[in-house]
Amino acid sequence: MFIITNLLFAVAQVLNYVLWAYIWILIARIVVSFTKADTTIPVVRFLYGATDPVLLQIRRRWPVVYSGYDLSPIIVLIAAVFLQRFVVQTLYDLANALK
Repeated sequence: MFIITNLLFAVAQVLNYVLWAYIWILIARIVVSFTKADTTIPVVRFLYGATDPVLLQIRRRWPVVYSGYDLSPIIVLIAAVFLQRFVVQTLYDLANALK
């Protein structure tokens, strides 16, 4: 049973790290979009490339524009925090229950 427990802890921890990294990438994307940075800069291209697939899905389903501002990054940010708080914590709690 300890193998399943350790596996759940590892999956929860890796998922937590991935979500934290994506949250920071998304925050950087939001800051870059406000500053109108040059899209030929490799870091800016990375930020757009890492976030555009998810943001385009949100924009396609819900065109959330308020006074000319695109709110899809905020929706994705809230969803990532929800996944972090709910899914990761649930995996940690399940692993603790199996101990």
